[in-house]
Order: sequence, then structure tokens, then C-alpha cells
Amino acid sequence: MTDLQVAKTISLKHISSIAKKFGIPPEDIEMYGKYKAKLPLKFIDKVSVNKNNLILVSAISPTPSGEGKTTMSIGLSEALNRLNKKTTVVLREPSLGPVFGIKGGATGGGYSQVLPMEDINLHFTGDFAAIEKSHNLLAALIDNNIQSKTTSLRIDPRTIGWKRVVDLNDRALRRVIVGLGGTNSGVPRETGFDITAASEIMAILCLAENLSDLKKRLGNIFIGYTYDKEPIYAKDLKAEGAMTVLLKDAIKPNLVQTIEGNPAIIHGGPFANIAQGTNSVIATLMGMSHSDYTVTEAGFGFDLGAEKFFDIKCQSAGLKPKAVVLTTTIRALKYHGGADLKSLTEPNIEALKKGFPNLEKHLENIAKFHVTPVIAINRFISDTDEEIEAIRSFAKSKQVKVALTDVWTKGGGGALELAKEVINIVDSNISDFQPLYKWESTVKDKIETIATEIYGAEHVDYSSKAKAQLNNISKLGLDHLPVCIAKTQKSLSDNPKLLGRPKDFIITVREFEIAAGAGFLIPITGNIMRMPGLPAHPSSENIDIDDDGEIKGLF
Repeated sequence: MTDLQVAKTISLKHISSIAKKFGIPPEDIEMYGKYKAKLPLKFIDKVSVNKNNLILVSAISPTPSGEGKTTMSIGLSEALNRLNKKTTVVLREPSLGPVFGIKGGATGGGYSQVLPMEDINLHFTGDFAAIEKSHNLLAALIDNNIQSKTTSLRIDPRTIGWKRVVDLNDRALRRVIVGLGGTNSGVPRETGFDITAASEIMAILCLAENLSDLKKRLGNIFIGYTYDKEPIYAKDLKAEGAMTVLLKDAIKPNLVQTIEGNPAIIHGGPFANIAQGTNSVIATLMGMSHSDYTVTEAGFGFDLGAEKFFDIKCQSAGLKPKAVVLTTTIRALKYHGGADLKSLTEPNIEALKKGFPNLEKHLENIAKFHVTPVIAINRFISDTDEEIEAIRSFAKSKQVKVALTDVWTKGGGGALELAKEVINIVDSNISDFQPLYKWESTVKDKIETIATEIYGAEHVDYSSKAKAQLNNISKLGLDHLPVCIAKTQKSLSDNPKLLGRPKDFIITVREFEIAAGAGFLIPITGNIMRMPGLPAHPSSENIDIDDDGEIKGLF
């Protein structure tokens, strides 16, 4: 069956019963229908947070065949609950761009899903719409101030980096001209659109700890410079109050349920190649306040989402993960070993072993944070016993635990081996999380540390533009911010064609973007797409609804 067909076989529990199981009185939740609810921030308990066991699910470098981090995260949480460990899975919200494009949804798969999958993958509780409106309000205020004769801040339009956003894949909006049509329509200038998940406001929402922190961060958004070279922030436009009002409900995490009737929190959805790539701090703290174990995931491979999870999110919120689940598939390892995409379902021990260096590098990277890993083999029907045993032998040689999982078919029952390994790691108390770098280090030192230690680069080069921007960052007094390196997810390097474990390469920083509101700097390497396009045959072609309101073709 398809994921949607599986989801439709499940009798959903009323969200009030899920809230009760989670530990929050049903009368205190804010219901969005029968199966979704918002959780008030007052239910975050820092004392309980400190007693919780936070587990991060990451993966090897992504491949076109997919690795299944979300499915693994949900399946692991189900298995831990089966072993009488009160567990909550905390995930990101899907973006409509991938839903109607090529990737599909982000609610897991098979018998390892969060429900109601149609609602979560579509409009859900309106968080993305609120982020979009808040972002575009600031864009409108900027252009309004540029053309104003009475309240002008004398913003130099050539320095503005703030675009507009929409939550769809639409390549025609990547570069646009605004302000055409005469003086009543504003001052003409070139700008563009990003997808909503790439908005700095998404990153801000996911790092804010409360409304006042959110408002402060929104006010700190860097817009550009005046003609006199003075920096302009959103607070100079008195924008942060209204922007926060638009986000007053979006800041509250969303409670839903898993297929097996356990609580799940879905909140926020920043990209992992240009932002921190994990759900909100608030959602993670909420899950940790009401559970023994909290399972969460970070986008793309460990070199991207997980590094940012550790160095930005954990540092910002004071979190200390107890274990890392490194999701891998035999298909992905064969791809990194040079096998053709079309042949990944065919037995190929040689290609599999040639892909081990990619797995090995990610294991080494986890160790740099002093957190203990366990390899989770996400099993597919084409995997052979010989191939599975090869991974087990490799893991044994590296003194790393490994577990075979089948969560797509068996749900929590397919991750019991993995759950037991995670419990053993937590009970042994061998993890002692430490960030890779100190925020107080120089910007160049922070970038060099990540590039050499995590990516495996020889060194880092900077374009003349990037060097000039480094000077501006210093003048703005933002050197102390962590770095969120924008890099391709397809390779450990900044070249998407270099698979496996590339060596002797150089990382080149083309330019910097300042995300002062989110609280990090973005060194950009390679070409990062923030407004994806649709494929020749987008998923939307298969999505339909009948007269009874039944959705079809949604994965």
C-alpha cells in the first residue's frame, strides 16, 4: 500500500486523549479540529528538560534513493514506547514546495508515520502561512520606506538582501523587478522570492524561546545600509511588533499522533543547507518536558543538519544530546561506492564496501562532539543478508553498535533492536556532548574548523567579495555569532559531484549573508537553491480529491 493508504487504515484518537497521554490537561490545549492542537508555552518545564534523554537521528550524505530519517525517527520513538520508555518524537513541518514537487511529504512512511498525514503535509495549522505573511510584511515596509518622502531612512536599495517568500516551488520568481508602473507603485529595483522554509523568520521562529525573544530577534533582522553606510535593522522600521503579532500562534508547537497512538510534536521547518535544519527549540523543550526520551532529527547528512544542530541549536538552547542514530541504507552506500542509480537494488558487495568511507567519515564526525553513535540500517526488500553482514562487520571493526531496522513495514516493532541499543548508550552515560568550536572564536577560525574537521577539506579560500563582507561583519560587531555554512547536501565537499569521502579539496566561500535576527552568519559555498523549481512531472499531477472529500495520490 502507499503511505496514504496505510494512513487511512488507522483509526485516529481524539487529540484530547493524546494530550492527556502526553501529560497536558485536554482543556488547556488549543484544538485545530479533532486531531491537531497547539500547545501553550507555559507547559515547558526546564527542570524536566534537564532529566530528559535527547536522541538525535541523522544520516550519511543524502542520495537520490533517500535514507529515511523521518521514518526512522518515528519508528524509534514507537519502539522506545513499546519498551516502556515514555517517548515523544519531535519533527519539522513539511513545506508545500516538496509536497507538490518531487520529494513528497515529510510525515514518515508505511507503518512509521505521524498523523493526520494529509493535514500535516498540506496547510496543517497555518504556521507556514503566518511566517510568510510576517516575512512579506517586512518586505512591504522596506519598499514603502524607500519611496516615502516623510519617513524615509534613506535606505540604499542596492544593499537590500531581504526578498519575499512563498511556500511553493516556482522558479519564475527567483529574480523579479518590483515597483514598476510609475511613482505610485514604488521605486523599481531587482529582488526575488525564496521558498518560505528558507526565510530567516523560519530560522528565527525555530531558535526563539518565547514571544519576547522572538520579538527581539525579529527586530535584529539586518536589512541593508543607508546611503551614508549606516546599518538598518527591522527595528528601525518599527516592524518587530506587528511581525510578532502575526506569529503569535505559529510560535506554539503542534501536537499530533503517531500510527501507534503516541504523542508527536511537529513544528517549524528551516532548510538544513542555509539554516539550522531542525524543528524549533520550543518544540524540543516541550517534548523534553513531558517525556523520558525525546527523539528528533536534523536535515540532510551529519555534516549539515547535525553539525548545525549541535553547534547552533544546542549551544543556543543549552541542550545536551545523549546519543546519535546514524541512518544508512545499503542502496545509499552503494551509490557512494560508485554504483549507478538504476542498479542500486542489485546485489553489489564491491560497491557497498567502496561506500563505507562516507559512513566512516560521519562516524568520525559524531565522535568529535563526544556523543556515542549507533548505526541504523534502514532495510529495503532488495537488501541481501551478505550486504547486511558486511555493514555489521564494518561497524564491529570500528567498535560502533549497529541495528537492523524495518520500520516502514513493522513500525515500532521494526526498531526494537535499535531502541535497545539507544537505551544501553543512555544508561551507560558515556556521552559527554561538547560543541566543535566556541562562538567567541574568529569567523574564519569557526569556518576553518568546520571545513577541515567535519567536511575533510584541506583549507578554505575566500572570494574578494567574501573578504570585504568579513570586514563589514566585524564593523557591525557580529563576529561572535556562530556560522551556518551553506553547502550542497550531496557531498561532504562543496562540489555535489564528489561522492563518498572526497579528499584534498578546498572549500570556497563566495559570499556572506547576515542572519542577525536568527543569530548566525551564513558563509555561502557553491550554488545554493532557495527557490526550487518543479520537475517535468510534479507530484501535483497525481493529487486529487473526490466528491466525498477523500484525497488521493498524496504519496
